[in-house]
Amino acid sequence: MVPTLESGDWLLVRYGARVRPGDVVILRHPFQQDLLVVKRAVERREGGWWVLGDNAFAGGDSTVYGVVPRAMVLARVTARLRPRGTAGGGREPVRGMRATLGWAYSAVRPVRSDVSLSRRLRAR
Repeated sequence: MVPTLESGDWLLVRYGARVRPGDVVILRHPFQQDLLVVKRAVERREGGWWVLGDNAFAGGDSTVYGVVPRAMVLARVTARLRPRGTAGGGREPVRGMRATLGWAYSAVRPVRSDVSLSRRLRAR
């Protein structure tokens, strides 16, 4: 889900929430029921949701496994938290007031449903 989400992001989710086109959702992988996947619900189709990842090169979405049944879509992502980690590619810990304020400003963001979806659809 890069660029919307990055590895290590924590997600605030709402189980059982109404899903609309463009929402980022957590779902069970259709072929591996014990695996949870984060994708964007693009459109409602007969029998479920068509889901895509924001990174077209990553694969593993409805282009591979088709429509995902509604019962397998578990939750809607409402926000993400980027944990306080390291800066500069992992070489130095984030320290100092300026670095802390910069992290705090960018750490918590709502996951918007329209930005990445429209960018990807325009590119096709």
